[in-house]
Amino acid sequence: MDTAEIGGIAGWAMELTERLGAPGAGVAIALENLFPPLPSEVILPLAGFTAARGDMSLVAALLWTTAGSVVGALALYCVGALLGRERTVAIAARLPLVKISDIEKAEAWFARHGVKTVFFGRMIPIFRSLISVPAGVERMPLGTFLLFTTLGSLIWNTVFVLAGYLLGENWHLVEEYMGIVSKVVVAAVVLVVVRFVAVRLRERRGQGRRAR
Repeated sequence: MDTAEIGGIAGWAMELTERLGAPGAGVAIALENLFPPLPSEVILPLAGFTAARGDMSLVAALLWTTAGSVVGALALYCVGALLGRERTVAIAARLPLVKISDIEKAEAWFARHGVKTVFFGRMIPIFRSLISVPAGVERMPLGTFLLFTTLGSLIWNTVFVLAGYLLGENWHLVEEYMGIVSKVVVAAVVLVVVRFVAVRLRERRGQGRRAR
């Protein structure tokens, strides 16, 4: 595939990498963490393809993309820490159908499973960026957050960079298959939200009948 044929997000990431080298791939992944619509499933295999062409080393691609992941995640952790629990609860209290008890349950769950959530969350589309915010809200120890974010990011990045490296000019196949996975994740999230709304509306109707 000629680089001139690469457009869209992939073209932008390729241009950034050609200008800055491996650090450009790191910058692209840092931005992907801050703006989830930028897909790592495109940027990482493309970094691997660029390494296969000899424009940067494979090790440099892995190190810089992982560093970019950690920097982006840390920025979102800081957003969560600045937001804090009180503001989070205040915002949740204004949301329709959401109870303070929901926030308390989420906090209790995160207190028990926070480390595993941060680690495995780095390997789930969509959630890989968002999981850093509740970690900041709950003030997970920074060292713990950085350690498990780095480990989870390194595994995710290695899989996709190596895929791009091995596939060469067919690196775009990774995006096609991962697009299916992302759609499954989105569908699962939608089902959970629909179920939550349905349960809450049923509870409200039941409360209304008992009040009458």
